[in-house]
Parts: sequence; C-alpha cells; structure tokens
Amino acid sequence: MRLQNKVLIVTGAGSGIGRATSLKLASEGAVIVSSDYNEATAKETAEMIQKTGGQASYVRADVSKPEDIQNLIDQTVATHGTIDGIFNNAGVGDVRSFDEHTPEYFNHVISVDQFGVYLGIYYASKKMKELGVQGTIVNTASIFGYMAAKGSFAYQAAKAAVVMMTKSAALELAEDGIRVVAVAPGFIDTPIIKDGDDFKNFLADQHLSKKLIQPEQIADVVTFLFSAEASAVNGQTVPVDDGFLIFKRS
Repeated sequence: MRLQNKVLIVTGAGSGIGRATSLKLASEGAVIVSSDYNEATAKETAEMIQKTGGQASYVRADVSKPEDIQNLIDQTVATHGTIDGIFNNAGVGDVRSFDEHTPEYFNHVISVDQFGVYLGIYYASKKMKELGVQGTIVNTASIFGYMAAKGSFAYQAAKAAVVMMTKSAALELAEDGIRVVAVAPGFIDTPIIKDGDDFKNFLADQHLSKKLIQPEQIADVVTFLFSAEASAVNGQTVPVDDGFLIFKRS
C-alpha cells in the first residue's frame, strides 16, 4: 500500500470528489480524517471507510472559518498523533450571470474556494513544521482556473487563485520538505447533472472521450500526488480534464 498509516485530511469529504478520494486514499492504507460542512455526510464517509476495514474519523468544519480549520488540524493530531497531508477540496459555486454576481455572492465563493484553501495550506503546514513532518498538500483547482466561460465569474476568480497559491506555497514550504500540488478537474459526473439531460450530453461532448469524468478518476490522480511516486511533482496543477483544455471549440 502506497500510503500506509499516513494521516490525511480531506475537506469536502461528504460527497463527490471528496468522498471518492477519501475511499481511494483509505484503500491505499491512509488514515482519513473526513471533514465537511455537513457533519452527517462527513460521518457517513468515515463509516464507509471503517466498514471496509480502513481507519477514519470525522470532524465538521466550515473551511471559510479560521477557527474551524485550526480545530480540524488540532483534532486530527489529538486523535491520530500527527498529520501527513491535507486535500483542500471543499468548494462551492454555480452557474449565474455576471449581473447576478452580487458582492455578497462573490465574497461567499471566494471565502470557500480561495480563502478556504489558504487556511488549509496555512494551518496544515504550520502544524507539519511544528511536528517536523515532511508532508504533502493537494488543492482542488479547476479547468476554469485556466479559461473563462460565461456564468462562473466568482468561481473562475477563485480557482485561478488556487493555481497561483499552489505555486507560491510550494516555493514558501520547499525548505521544510512540504510539497504543494493541485488537480484541475474537468466536468465531473455527479447527481446534479441528470442522466439523459441535454446539458449532460453537451458537457460530455467537451471531453475527448465524449464522457463526463468520474469522481474516482480524480481520486486516482490525487492518490498518486500524495504518494512517494510523485516526489518530484511540486508547485504544479495537474489537469484531469480528458483533453478539455487542448482543443478550440466553435
């Protein structure tokens, strides 16, 4: 197992990419701290891991609140003795026109998708340095950190920031032996996109395979990035987009 006994926090672990990644990391031997704004779903993910023989606990946290993230880190160490990494995955955002992007909405998206990632990097790295742990931080960016599209102004601003924060944090933390990397998913197949819906088919057509990406496909790449096999990958954001970014659309 590539991650035997590594203590890893996953935010946004209650569903989608976060849940799939939690299960995958646990299957590779990691001890998972499942965290989500929704305590019930965070607990459910931890119980799913435990039922398969893995080790997991859960902590509710709102990633936009410094006190919640500090508590998440402290509870992780109190329960499991250390912290080897964090997957800053929690995020929000929907499709709405620029006119609908009120200052309040913009601030909400930035507070979760950008500030929340900062808090995860800051508090996790601070604890790693305190413990002398050479750990790994993985962030969730997006294809929309590289390109613009109508209807996602705040989300795109936040995800572009995550790409640059990943680079900057890698520079800041390299001398402490802490790697910082990110993934940039394409369109993910979730229950929000209904089967047979024209919009789902449209999104699928934006990928080279003509299929939506499964959460488990993101989980596979995140697991690799946490592993020693990715020791030379640092400061980079890895697109997991099935070719979305490589071709021009009409």
